[in-house]
Amino acid sequence: MKIALMDSGIGLLAAAAAVRRARPDADLVLSLDPDGMPWGPRDADGITERALLCARAAAAYEPDALIVACNTASVHALPTLRAELEPALPVIGTVPAVKPAAAAAAGTGGRVAVWATPATTGSPYQQRLIEEYAAGTDVTGVPCHGLAEAIESGDEQLITTAVHAAAERTPDDVETVVLGCTHYELVGERIREALGASGAVGPALQGSAVAVCAQALRRAGSGPDAGTAPTGGLTVLHSGRPAALPEAALTYAEGRLLASAGAVRG
Repeated sequence: MKIALMDSGIGLLAAAAAVRRARPDADLVLSLDPDGMPWGPRDADGITERALLCARAAAAYEPDALIVACNTASVHALPTLRAELEPALPVIGTVPAVKPAAAAAAGTGGRVAVWATPATTGSPYQQRLIEEYAAGTDVTGVPCHGLAEAIESGDEQLITTAVHAAAERTPDDVETVVLGCTHYELVGERIREALGASGAVGPALQGSAVAVCAQALRRAGSGPDAGTAPTGGLTVLHSGRPAALPEAALTYAEGRLLASAGAVRG
């Protein structure tokens, strides 16, 4: 089995690591776009153009499913990607986990915060998610200025500064934090610590990597089997060119897992 993932940068690491853990035997194709990143400041046509480049490059390796491991690309390019690639190649988008967060909060009356990029916070897209899945729930949008960029760089000081700035804009009584950008899952524990969490005490985080992994395996006609032999290979593409994992990826446990498991194949 082969699963491809695409993003402008290393935000795809969390979902890729989830697939690696669920199916150690699966080959992975990671299609990044260093030539075109960041995608966020581009208009919808520009995002779609870069997303198509990454998707086509990954599709050439004949994967069984393609994960669009980027909220921005999922918002703007998913219909175009599906129109071109499906049904031959199932395409799975990434949506912030507002629905499960709201469901959990409904039982406790707890407050939810959605950490996202400034462009996504307050956008019609995020507002529709909240209206559809979190009506009646107290939801606060938290714009995380520079956090995705800091994570992409792997710079510890930049990450710390951006995480603490977002934590200061987060209400003290929040029980659940939705990670509305795939990059944020790479620093989940640092986010919880900045919000005053200690062990199991403190806000819970709701990411999308595990759910997206499960959907990709299902669409590929398979399922999780963590006991399979760790024979899965790793192919990395930079704007369509065979390459290695970016050095910054090794800053994170997910990147180190991918680098240590499976042969790197061009």
